[in-house]
Amino acid sequence: MAAHGGIDLVQVVILLAAGVLAVPIFRRLGLGSVLGYLAAGLVVGPFGLKVVSDPQAILHAAELGVVLFLFIIGLEMEPQRLWSLRKQIFGLGVLQVLTCGALLTGVGILLGFSAPVAFVFGMGFVLTSTAIVMQVLEERGELATEPGQKVVSILLLEDLAIVPLLAIVAILAPTGEEGDFTSRLVGIGVALGSVIGLVAVGRWILNPVFKFLADSKAREVMTGAALLVVLGAALVMEVGGLSMAMGAFLAGVLLSTSTFKHQLEADVEPFRGLLLGLFFLSVGMALNVSVVLENWQIIVLSVIGFMVVKAGAIYVIARLTRSSHGEALERAVMMAQGGEFAFVLYTTAVSAGLISGPTNDIFTATVIVSMVVTPFTLIGLRYIMPKPVQSMEGIEQIPDGLHGRVLIIGFGRFGQIASQPLLALKHRVSIIDNDTDMIRAATQLRFKVYYGDGTRLDILRAAGASTSDIIMICVDKKESATRIAELLRDECPLVRVYARAFDRGHAIELVNAGVEYQIRETFESALVFGGRVAQALGASAEEAAEVLQGVRERDAKRFELQQMGTGGIAAGLNLLISNAEEQAREGGVPAPSPEEESSIEGRQPV
Repeated sequence: MAAHGGIDLVQVVILLAAGVLAVPIFRRLGLGSVLGYLAAGLVVGPFGLKVVSDPQAILHAAELGVVLFLFIIGLEMEPQRLWSLRKQIFGLGVLQVLTCGALLTGVGILLGFSAPVAFVFGMGFVLTSTAIVMQVLEERGELATEPGQKVVSILLLEDLAIVPLLAIVAILAPTGEEGDFTSRLVGIGVALGSVIGLVAVGRWILNPVFKFLADSKAREVMTGAALLVVLGAALVMEVGGLSMAMGAFLAGVLLSTSTFKHQLEADVEPFRGLLLGLFFLSVGMALNVSVVLENWQIIVLSVIGFMVVKAGAIYVIARLTRSSHGEALERAVMMAQGGEFAFVLYTTAVSAGLISGPTNDIFTATVIVSMVVTPFTLIGLRYIMPKPVQSMEGIEQIPDGLHGRVLIIGFGRFGQIASQPLLALKHRVSIIDNDTDMIRAATQLRFKVYYGDGTRLDILRAAGASTSDIIMICVDKKESATRIAELLRDECPLVRVYARAFDRGHAIELVNAGVEYQIRETFESALVFGGRVAQALGASAEEAAEVLQGVRERDAKRFELQQMGTGGIAAGLNLLISNAEEQAREGGVPAPSPEEESSIEGRQPV
């Protein structure tokens, strides 16, 4: 039991342990971290182990995780970039909110609620969970993609929509007073003043303040200042009747062009991750299982009806705005749930006397259940998503009679660099690749690249493999490179084949497959890098060149020995150790001990 006035460390330790244990397990099972946190919260909450008796208090504190998350997103959204998304925010976002709001209000009426109550129920469900969607996009690395930016734009509009929705709830309230209209006008004025004030502070005050703090060289002060900016912006917006998350996002946007941007992000990131995990834990704890059991029929119907109708509307809107079937389907499933801002709307409706406490419990349980269901629907989406089909628009197939003195298979980073000396010497070069995006990019740089899969014998024949003087295998997949080398050995034995190798083991595979020359993709660059460091440490250019040549020769000897099999590998390693001993004697460096020699023998050569 905690000491009087102290912290209940038992509760804190159990909450941390629940998250630390659940999340890795769920991620290993492919269920995602969000579902892990939700499940852990349900286990330790008042309807599980009863470790926490007041999850709402933790939920309110954990909302700071969402606030910090949106601050970091704002840091990545420079004003120009945000302005470029204005059509998506106020076009696509408004269209989705209004359409889904109207449809979900209709679903609420069909479920037996009065029109005002159905409107509150439906509009609350329209507000998608920013925390869940952003977390999913971040884990997939899709925040910066075009589909991801569309989702972010819609979420920003939904966050803005909470302001007029709260005003509408006040209008629909059954107990209206004469001063309500005036108070609402005052509220709108305060909200606008909050935004203007925050913009002014961000534009003219924050940078000088951070410069002053940075000069103090006190890292903890910078961390405190970063948290002060985020929480201060959230507080200003909350006082103005707006969303705390929107305030943090706006503060991030204002600081996105600051020279302290990366420092701020590094300072806030640890708190963001911890509090966001705590938010998902508290959502799981807040699920009132007794309410769900008592009203399971209406909650199940509401969850199914709202999620299906909302997903269907989002899909149709996405298709009408020229999104692909796969993108529209993914957006529909990802955004079909309700979100944390619904809790704010429902609580306000209770305070205004528009809905009762038990009704609020049903609405809140419906939203939480939809949030819990979302990770499962995303898993199911993997099995119905169409496989990505590469667009062939603007891509030329290999013509009949394609001939070049050199055939390059694979035109990624390695192939592009390797082709430059040949093109500079005016050699006739033919290039094939099976990555359509890369081919389009190469075309813009005036490279002629044909579409073709080098692992297919018919493609190799059409590309003129049998009439080429040299074939360069520059693909980035080991298995594909080996397969191409084997096909060329069997079908074009007289053609010289040069290949890019991944590592030493792959290089041996390529030699056995008949290539005339191979090079490990990082070998020469690593040698040059080491040589430059040696020169920086005092070696002359001639000394560095001599050492590098020695490394190349010893590596070539080891490689020859390793081609002989296990005995050759052992001999190669012994040669490596003996060379190390010789260098150690010459340079005064201690030779490896027997234990170190044993350790070297157990390593995989590079």
